[in-house]
Amino acid sequence: MIRRASLMLVGALMGATAMSVVYSAGVPAQAAGTSTYKELAIFGDVFERVRAQYVTPPDEKKLIEAAINGMLSSLDPHSSYMNAQEAADMQTQTKGEFGGIGIEVTMENELIKVITPIDDTPGAKAGILAGDYISEINGQPVRGMKLSAAVDKMRGAVGTSIKLTILRKGVEKPIELNVKREVIPIRAVKSRVDGDVGYLRVISFTEKTFDDLQAAIAKIKKQVPEDKLKGYVLDLRLNPGGLLDQAIYVSDAFLQKGEIVSTRSRDPEDTRRFNATPGDLTDGKPLIVLVNGGSASASEIVAGALQDLKRATVVGTRSFGKGSVQTIIPMGDKGALRLTTALYYTPSGKSIQGTGIHPDITVEEPLPADLKGKLKPEGESALPGHIQGQSETEEGSGSVAYVPPDPKDDVQLNYALDLLRGVKKDPSFPPDPNKVVLENAKKN
Repeated sequence: MIRRASLMLVGALMGATAMSVVYSAGVPAQAAGTSTYKELAIFGDVFERVRAQYVTPPDEKKLIEAAINGMLSSLDPHSSYMNAQEAADMQTQTKGEFGGIGIEVTMENELIKVITPIDDTPGAKAGILAGDYISEINGQPVRGMKLSAAVDKMRGAVGTSIKLTILRKGVEKPIELNVKREVIPIRAVKSRVDGDVGYLRVISFTEKTFDDLQAAIAKIKKQVPEDKLKGYVLDLRLNPGGLLDQAIYVSDAFLQKGEIVSTRSRDPEDTRRFNATPGDLTDGKPLIVLVNGGSASASEIVAGALQDLKRATVVGTRSFGKGSVQTIIPMGDKGALRLTTALYYTPSGKSIQGTGIHPDITVEEPLPADLKGKLKPEGESALPGHIQGQSETEEGSGSVAYVPPDPKDDVQLNYALDLLRGVKKDPSFPPDPNKVVLENAKKN
């Protein structure tokens, strides 16, 4: 498989609503009509009135940002303006690394609880342990602080130090540590061997995803002899997306040929098609893809390609249904405009906008008693102002996005394992390559 460069990016890396993006240094625009400029003059008059006469002096920068976002949000849920900080955060997320200390945390009893320190990072080297509680960051108590705010405080420029106050069970006095931040890679792929099956979970599509996937597959091959390996599970559940080129590389990792995805904008001449290249990293082993309502955008591209090309059987529940493309246009003061400019299509020519990927085998994941009635289906079709998909119906898109923390309780995963081991049978597995129906074939 040959990796090829691409400027396209996809995926919302935070939250369930996914986005597709294309970086661009500039986009030509046609001049607006006279009536449009008259309306803009009215906007200027309103702005001056608010600035001069509102009961309290407004923040002019926030006023302008709110006005821009008001205009963009009237278009669809995924078009927006990002200020310098938001644009920088997005670049950090897509790059797959950040300046920090390398600990996975959660919030418990108003304190930051360390789930685990990441191996070979400043946090682990400083002696932070799983189960530790962080009570202060640089002398500031974390009580009353949101988890996201605490994480932001622990991240920072590489080479700078942070002071943490830690409470540890069995230790009477608080522990104070000074930790120097380093570059922390965000692991995009987690993997393990489940007996005779390789398990690959793609968390998000960052610049590191394909490399992580390639390494994970190689590791699994070393652990399980080729004649013993029954196949692979590619888990895309709760994956909100990321970079388009990485979605293409991940799809290509399992394919020998065929169109992976196409993107189409208002101008038919701007249609772009991305094709697979020879070389299946898994040597054609059986493959099952898991999806649910948290699988969006880039993950839907992968699932759609592997499903349409009959390389994999898709198991789970209907995906989010985010099939639009946004262009990221750098603006002044290091901000950026995120504007919807196209839709993407699976190899069969299908847009999943507002419909999502329908599994070949629907397997519902039971909710634990404490979550019943609290988790609602996630889907693009439920977003106010979303672009109506060409195949969208009242049924809409999406499903409940839930994955049990313990694999033993994971009904969808265990169903996939049973299929690979022959314990369960279904006409959809293994898929029949002779039944591939592509868009070009349908037109002929």
